[in-house]
Amino acid sequence: MRSYRSASAAAFTVVFCAFLGGMYGRSALVAQDQIPDQYKVFTSALGAIEGTYVGEVESDRLVYSAIAGMLQTLDPHSSFMDPRSYAQMRERQEGRYYGLGISIQVVDGGITVFSIFEGSPAYQKGLRRGDVIAQIEGKDTKGWTSDAAVRQLRGARGTPVHVGIRRAGYDKLIELDVIRDEIHIPTVRAAFMIDPTTGYILLSDFGENTDQELGRALRDLTSAGMRRLVFDLRNNPGGALDQAIRVSNRFLPRGDLIVYTRGRVPNSDQDYRASQQSEFTRLPMIALVNRNSASASEIVSGALQDHDRALIVGETTFGKALVQSVYRVSGGAGVAVTTARYYTPSGRLIQRPWDGSFDEYLTYTLREQDPARVHRAEDLKFTDAGRRVYSGGGVEPDRRLDGPTEGFNPTRFGRTLFARNLFDTFAQRFSRAGDRRITASPNGPLRELTPEFQVTDAVLAEFKDHVQESRLKIDEEAWKQDERFIRAMIRFEIDLDLFGAEAARRNLARQDPQLQHAITLFPEAEALMRLGDSAVKRAAR
Repeated sequence: MRSYRSASAAAFTVVFCAFLGGMYGRSALVAQDQIPDQYKVFTSALGAIEGTYVGEVESDRLVYSAIAGMLQTLDPHSSFMDPRSYAQMRERQEGRYYGLGISIQVVDGGITVFSIFEGSPAYQKGLRRGDVIAQIEGKDTKGWTSDAAVRQLRGARGTPVHVGIRRAGYDKLIELDVIRDEIHIPTVRAAFMIDPTTGYILLSDFGENTDQELGRALRDLTSAGMRRLVFDLRNNPGGALDQAIRVSNRFLPRGDLIVYTRGRVPNSDQDYRASQQSEFTRLPMIALVNRNSASASEIVSGALQDHDRALIVGETTFGKALVQSVYRVSGGAGVAVTTARYYTPSGRLIQRPWDGSFDEYLTYTLREQDPARVHRAEDLKFTDAGRRVYSGGGVEPDRRLDGPTEGFNPTRFGRTLFARNLFDTFAQRFSRAGDRRITASPNGPLRELTPEFQVTDAVLAEFKDHVQESRLKIDEEAWKQDERFIRAMIRFEIDLDLFGAEAARRNLARQDPQLQHAITLFPEAEALMRLGDSAVKRAAR
């Protein structure tokens, strides 16, 4: 989390699904005669290595590694960012940059498209996930680092870049000229009506523009007839504290405490309250959370729960309540240092304890949760209406339904299918009906699909063949148990590739067990809101 009142620009980064927020601080300038002996030990060791080590020495790599190692002795979230990581963090936080609108990673030595932003130049030209950028401006990219590729793909707005794409099912490279443009990275990834009165908003993280995006989504859904809301914070790793406060303020009346922080640095002890009037404080709400909901998303869900404002449904959240201040250091690098802890309105510190190596802490999302976890007596807190809540281990849902994978709780086999990206590689076998963005011809027929396509038994059998081709042994019993999940993920990934995120989420919503369960709980959410109103009236008297 970062300071809400910081007048400077803000930043955030992700470390193992726990989002770090912070505020920029000025680089510390320490006079030479004030440097402690420990600093002199470090510089002396660095000098000895540079002067005597038998091999080639990169001083910046040595220093970066030393700083990273130092921070890793503190807690799981204090971290070092080299210049590239720091710049990427700024792009994510600002929500825009100039380029093609893709994220890439190196797979088997090839520059592979990992994701594409809808409406971006790459999307408009027809690039898809899984495409390998084999050439850039006529140069073979085999063996390139992702950094080297990014430097070639980015550039001034309005300038072209020529790429050669290798795609499964095509014999020849697909040659494309893509015009660079400003890329906007949205944090509200989907907003639509589930039924005539129920709105749905998916918030993926917290960036500089989150509150504005949320405001637009709420107004649009209200115009479409929304009378109640499912607010989806699942898999949201967090981000900017000021945005978490503004998002909470959308649903809480002015004056309500949202979060407070306590720490060592000046101005770290702060109480943050809803400061604006909002038209959505009477909107019945259900907030969906899971084990990957962390940091800023826990501030929002914790505040809504403590004020009995929304029913929290899903799994226990990650449990990250540390505040990081992000300081830019020389050379364009940065450090994120834990400077405070945050507490929910009831006084909960929802930070989970960590082990000495952080291994158990950082692998939390991979393990099954214990709904019968025993709480310490001193961790007991109360909501405004007197409901029991607890410190020390994330925000526990009011109504639990496990669903770590897109709302489903598949078997180990099903999770393996998902983790190995077999659903999205299967989606590459299909094309959108009428899509003529790519003029090259495949070496075999690609099946054209309309938005109304269904995952038939034939498609399911074809996917099973795809799994076998990947040399993953099929567990027939698990396959049968996971069939609903498998069908839903096939449809979701094809939708995502061919028809966009909103269509994919809209169709998935009809199958999502957590979401469908949540919708049945709106009478309880409305009763909870009335209970909170009564508590406020009693407190006023």
